[in-house]
Amino acid sequence: MAPTWTWQTWQETTYLTCSLLEAWPHGFFTRQSWPQTPQELTLAIQPQAKPFRVKQVHGNRILSSSEILQHAASQNEVEAVFPDADGLYSDRPCEAVWVCSADCTPVLIADANTGRVAAVHAGWRGTAAKIVPEAIVKLLANGSQVKDLRVAMGPAIAGEVYQVSTAVAAEVGQSILDLASPDIRDEALEDERIVRALMQAPNSPVLADEKADRARLDVRRVNAIQLQQLGLAPAQIAIAPHCTYQDPERFFSYRRDSRRQVQWSGIASVAG
Repeated sequence: MAPTWTWQTWQETTYLTCSLLEAWPHGFFTRQSWPQTPQELTLAIQPQAKPFRVKQVHGNRILSSSEILQHAASQNEVEAVFPDADGLYSDRPCEAVWVCSADCTPVLIADANTGRVAAVHAGWRGTAAKIVPEAIVKLLANGSQVKDLRVAMGPAIAGEVYQVSTAVAAEVGQSILDLASPDIRDEALEDERIVRALMQAPNSPVLADEKADRARLDVRRVNAIQLQQLGLAPAQIAIAPHCTYQDPERFFSYRRDSRRQVQWSGIASVAG
């Protein structure tokens, strides 16, 4: 049965949950919660949990909650500085990990055996650098198994409206070339040929655009393909049926508004 997505309410603030992650307190929040922070929003999903976040920089660095605590201990208490990263995972139960987004993909990951969780901010740069697979690698190195993982991707800009340059589409698309035609795996080939070949793949994440030097890019679909290449089954992956760009009532969208406002997404670890 396909995962279901449900709107929840906390103190007159709505947030989205996914049935695939029902065993873990979690939420994909909307613009309605702005400017509340993870410290405040953790009260909505698990009041006893300790919240963790990072300074997002569009890379592929993943930190553990212990590493974040170590970083915090080295900082001046008067001026806390969050470490640079775009993903984080829990070391123990009752820890809430958070990422923010405003068109990029918020990815929440949970382990049905250990109870551990991860949160990832996957923009096109991070996706090209395989940040979600990097988070999976971190979890596997700490005792997880692929069969136990559950992944939910929250509201983000949809592929049909996300116009990018051919160069960007090719850079992101190269991260999944194992599913594409063998004759385009040569790095020397030009971006246009890579994009054309990707468009011919089944259920392609790269769509045609009316402009010759542009393409439409489904970043969530690219991340789903990357996960399947790691061995996750489609039933272990859920994608929210919401587009930040096309729903201004619920979501901030940097592409639409060019404003630095975000919505937060978080998940709390449980005992395994």
